Amino acid sequence: MKKIFSIIVLLFAICFYSNSQSKKILFIGNSYTYVNDLPNTIKSLALAGGDTVIVDSSTPGGYTFQLHTTNVTTLSQINAASWDYVVLQEQSQLPSFEPTQVQAEVYPYAYILDSLIHKNNPCSQTVFYMTWGRKYGDASNCAAYPPICTFEGMGMRLRQSYLEMGDMYECAVAPAGMAWKKSWSANPTIDLWSSDNSHPSVAGTYLTACVFYSTIFKKPSTGLSFISSLTPPTALYLQQIADSTVFDSLTTWNIGVFDPKANYTWIDNGTEVQFANQSINSTSYQWFFGDGTTDNTQNPNHVYLLPGIYPVKLIASDGCLTDTLIDTINVFATGMCNDILLSGISIYPNPVDDIVNVKFPDDLNGTYFIELDKMDGQMLQIKTIQAGSTDNNISFDTKNLASGNYFIRIDSSTGVVLYKLIKK
Repeated sequence: MKKIFSIIVLLFAICFYSNSQSKKILFIGNSYTYVNDLPNTIKSLALAGGDTVIVDSSTPGGYTFQLHTTNVTTLSQINAASWDYVVLQEQSQLPSFEPTQVQAEVYPYAYILDSLIHKNNPCSQTVFYMTWGRKYGDASNCAAYPPICTFEGMGMRLRQSYLEMGDMYECAVAPAGMAWKKSWSANPTIDLWSSDNSHPSVAGTYLTACVFYSTIFKKPSTGLSFISSLTPPTALYLQQIADSTVFDSLTTWNIGVFDPKANYTWIDNGTEVQFANQSINSTSYQWFFGDGTTDNTQNPNHVYLLPGIYPVKLIASDGCLTDTLIDTINVFATGMCNDILLSGISIYPNPVDDIVNVKFPDDLNGTYFIELDKMDGQMLQIKTIQAGSTDNNISFDTKNLASGNYFIRIDSSTGVVLYKLIKK
């Protein structure tokens, strides 16, 4: 269990989706969805996590994707709301059959349903519900297709078929079947099947619901207070199994893979900065340069009026979802130099405490005006030094300055301007 707990701690620390969320979810499937009321089990988990869910379903017993494509109730419910997610669950055996049969009898109808979902709302996200193998395999079809003679074999065929659909139609897959496999291997005393060795027990439905919670909300279910009719230790175990299955392999299940991801780099030439947009899965962009100005071009160039440290925010969108990246850039005016380019001039210590010193070379020529400035250009102190001075070292008192970034500005009588960033 040590590995599982470490995963959960990491997720709580870095999870971007930590705030309360509200989702509308439609379930299209059959008895694997309606037995023990999976939709409302997910809803109860979400409420325990501070999230809100509106659910509806079309789940006639034994239904296939093909039957759903012409079912009046299913078609009506697809068009009844702007669903955030629509979950598609195929008949429990079909996706485990021989690949050419699955390609002919499953995939075309998954495509039709996915197309209808996006025709109703282009921003709806389809999620394929990967089911599990029967406890002792598919006895009725084992002779014709031996790979499904065992729970493990049937489960792996289901896995392959659902992942292929996820890849073909760019959809996430809720890996309930793989969570069942992990749970059964680790602790077979928790029976996930009902008496028919096919449909889920309460524990099986609860484990599946935890998988969906983590898949849709991108948050761990571990620690949620809703435990159905299970004992607390059993519920906690199933929560941990679900989270470790989902979050160990996010890219495998296409979770977040097709979402927009904001990213950029930049090259600066003094106060002019050229931004290179490296966002993916995005069609529109909004830039906030940290100086009060914005832009919506893909790769903007921006000129800052003052040197400084600016938080630059990029919001990338695909028209439905957005992602935000904020990075801090240091903008230096033309002539802003480091210690090497400030040839013969030393500024120390840096970071500063009570005093910052500016030491000029002995062969000083001309007159220099030295300012201690805030990053917005506001002058705090100014001093002057000129050729022939007996002491080429000046100091600024910084003990009363707040912690942060400042810069030393040096103007010469010849018009040259130099800057040096300092930190306190």
